[in-house]
Amino acid sequence: MYEEIKEKAKELVLEVLEQSALKEGSVLVVGCSSSTLCGEGYGKASSPDIARALFDGIYPELQKRGIYLAAQCCEHLNRAIITSRAVAEKQGREPVNVVPQPKAGGSFATVTYNSINEPVALEHIRADAGIDIGGVLIGMHLKEVAVPLNLNNNMIGQAHITAARTRPKFIGGERAHYNDDLK
Repeated sequence: MYEEIKEKAKELVLEVLEQSALKEGSVLVVGCSSSTLCGEGYGKASSPDIARALFDGIYPELQKRGIYLAAQCCEHLNRAIITSRAVAEKQGREPVNVVPQPKAGGSFATVTYNSINEPVALEHIRADAGIDIGGVLIGMHLKEVAVPLNLNNNMIGQAHITAARTRPKFIGGERAHYNDDLK
């Protein structure tokens, strides 16, 4: 099961990276319910093993491209974010003191905390793109203008996948001209 989930996660992140055109230094937020992936209700079957397979499929692809991972915690930690100190400093965010656990923060956030260099917890972040595995509502951590991605890889196990990229706001009205590279 580990290899199957890892491979599906890798395919998913590669599809999201292709559609979102993230650049080095960008931040990708991932929210994940390992319970829904198993076909259970939220928080009913939290699985560090499933979270590890997802992390192992996603994180190496981000590292190759210099893209930062931000893992969203569950509602028991108010959807806090686990990411690296470099992201906190880059975004001018003050870390908070909490260490996620499988049943208080979620398995994916816990695996991320225990796997990345200099992990910190943040209350807020503004990510450039995101992946939502199992309907955990990542929108609060995306930049203001989110653009949904049309994914071919939209299921892992029993969990539905949604994803989005962000873009700058269009301002200026009908006479304005826009930079096509920023759409």
